[in-house]
This record gives sequence, structure tokens and C-alpha cells, in this order.
Amino acid sequence: MSCLFCKIIAGEVPAAKVYEDDQLIAFNDINPQAPMHLLVVPKRHVATLNDLSAADDGLVGAMVRRAAAIAKEKGHDGPGYRTVFNCNAQAGQTVFHIHLHVLGGRTMTWPPG
Repeated sequence: MSCLFCKIIAGEVPAAKVYEDDQLIAFNDINPQAPMHLLVVPKRHVATLNDLSAADDGLVGAMVRRAAAIAKEKGHDGPGYRTVFNCNAQAGQTVFHIHLHVLGGRTMTWPPG
């Protein structure tokens, strides 16, 4: 297994987990770009958003709802937070296992860069 996130899910690589259930794991990003910067990751390996099918709609919905719940738990629901999916290298995806970035705790700018 060469996927970093699959190794985290398997417990082979440590991560600062903030949430885990039977289909998702969430952990702090090792290179945070905001005071709150975590990743919501499905436990099933899916390389990119391009690899999702209609059968995955519930999974993606669960990822987004979990991101919102964590942001609320951490007090960022009122001031605001950003969620980001990157797809492929030009968009900034460096780990090819889909993941949702959740950032909060500072003012975000647009365009993001």
C-alpha cells in the first residue's frame, strides 16, 4: 500500500485524529494553512473526484456534513470556514485519495491562489 491516507486509516502512519466512524476519518493537516485546517477522508480509497460515481453521492454528502459538524464543534460555523476539494496535480492535489480540506479561524481571500 503506497497511499499515505490509506496508511493513516490502517494505523500504520500516525495522525492527529479529530473524528472517526465506519466510513470517514478526519485529522489535522500536517501543513496547516489556517488555525483550523483538517482533512475529511473516506476510508475507502478513491483516487480523485473524477473516480466518483452516482453511487458515491452519499459518501460525498457525509464528508460535507461531517466537515460542517466539526467546524461547528470548533466554533467556526458562525464566523465562517472554507471547504475545498482539489482534483489532480494542477489543482493542488498531492495525495491521490479524495479528501475535503476544512479551514477556519482566519479571514479567507478570493481567489484562493
